[in-house]
Amino acid sequence: MATDVTIPGNLWEEDSEAAITAWLVSDGARVTSGQLIAEIMVEKVQHEVLAPAEGTIAIVKQVDEVAAKGETIARID
Repeated sequence: MATDVTIPGNLWEEDSEAAITAWLVSDGARVTSGQLIAEIMVEKVQHEVLAPAEGTIAIVKQVDEVAAKGETIARID
């Protein structure tokens, strides 16, 4: 069963969108739960995204793409 990697809703107060600034893992890589997998930026503040589960990651949004809170940026199978 796949687990969605989403932009956490509690990282910032406003309804601003985040830009994905870096993927720290490659598409198809094996990740562990809690592993740092991506960095996003909101209004010049950098935030980290951690893997919510263990498995193989499939990146949905690429670097420089924008995503809203709660939006899926990758999936882990």
